[in-house]
Amino acid sequence: MTIQHLRQRFEPLIRRVFHFYWRFARGMTLGVRAVVLDGENRVFLVKHSYVSGWHLPGGGVETGETFLTSLRRELLEEGRIEMTGAPVLHGLFFNRQVSRRDHVAVYVVRDYRQDGMPEPNREIVACGFFGVAELPPDTTRGTRARIAEVLGSQPPTEDWI
Repeated sequence: MTIQHLRQRFEPLIRRVFHFYWRFARGMTLGVRAVVLDGENRVFLVKHSYVSGWHLPGGGVETGETFLTSLRRELLEEGRIEMTGAPVLHGLFFNRQVSRRDHVAVYVVRDYRQDGMPEPNREIVACGFFGVAELPPDTTRGTRARIAEVLGSQPPTEDWI
């Protein structure tokens, strides 16, 4: 079996284990994601080592962090992206496929600097900017939906999808 097949096979179990732990460690899980757009409206996506597909950069909001602090930290960690202007809140989404308690804030980031693409590491195995018509085939449904909402080709929803 390839690593990708193993990851796909065990991904639901890994998510359940993390959410079981978070159920006791946190009352509700909060996440943050960013639709980072360059001057050509290409979007920055990341591919993680522990879940399949391409995703918007982001992650969990840690205890004691604000959404914006978490967003800044995640963008630096996953994309070497430093925000130089205020991000715009696109929406808050209920991610019921992950958990009955998972909510994600999505921001649009257009003002930033990036000193180079990060090297692949244990968490992020690939990343890059993609045109909307050239998104990788395994870009997740939720990621595609948020991009379409931000760029105006789809009305916003309350659910992550």
